[in-house]
Amino acid sequence: MPVIELNFRSLITPVGIVRFFEIFLSCTAFSLVAASNHFQGPYGAWCMFTWCFCFIVSVLIVVVELFGFSEKLPLSWDDFTSAFAMLAALMVFTSSIMYPSTFLTGSCSGICAYQAAATAMSCVCFIAYAIEVGLTRARPGDISSFLATVPGLLKVFEAYVACLIFSLVSDPKPYKIEPGQQWCIAVYSICFIVTLLIIILTIGRCLTYIPFPLEKVLVGYNALAVLLYLTAAIIWPIFNFRGNPRPSSCDSSCSWNKLLGVTFLTFFNLIAYIIDLVYSSKMVFVTRTA
Repeated sequence: MPVIELNFRSLITPVGIVRFFEIFLSCTAFSLVAASNHFQGPYGAWCMFTWCFCFIVSVLIVVVELFGFSEKLPLSWDDFTSAFAMLAALMVFTSSIMYPSTFLTGSCSGICAYQAAATAMSCVCFIAYAIEVGLTRARPGDISSFLATVPGLLKVFEAYVACLIFSLVSDPKPYKIEPGQQWCIAVYSICFIVTLLIIILTIGRCLTYIPFPLEKVLVGYNALAVLLYLTAAIIWPIFNFRGNPRPSSCDSSCSWNKLLGVTFLTFFNLIAYIIDLVYSSKMVFVTRTA
């Protein structure tokens, strides 16, 4: 009968200690919100999902590394943990802004203490995940774990921002009218699918089976994504705000605000793809030449 050796060393490394803080903080955040019973609506459901999801996956990561199962899994464990830490940091950061702006209002009476404490726990939890990203990020010259490099982390950021864009344009009314708006949705969708495919293939250790120089292909894709997002950054504001001033009674659920949010997120992703292109080009051409 095989004997399972526990890897207690994984619990006392800096990354292991940070993960315990992540587990505690995410658990505390969703427990406080559950106690207040104020997480109704899509925004509240998203925040609760974020904290629960991060808590469960962080616990699974700790357990897998404790029992030494990571080496037996058919995936790149370092790429998976790096990608998850980046994704969790982005999700918790979004929840740390979304929850108080939606539920922490002047009319929350006695339950404000729970909501304020949950917000504080969420903010500290974001810092913990950001620290893990910094601890696991690959050092210059180390490309053994692609998703731990700056281009790899940017891939996770780009995919996440695209998901936020999709959540804002989920109502078909804003972009079914003009072909320019449909073009922008096509740009967001194509870049998201390709970026997500790169992440999945990297975690699944499938990129090595591709019979062409992958690094140069990634540089070419990043250049194409920059051009596509540049057109979207120009076309989206023109087709959505030309002759469409902000309504006087425009609350948080106003479609005009959603269109404005898509505009900002488009520019965020454009900047991310530009930085990605610069770093990828440096890794392929400058590093190899040196």
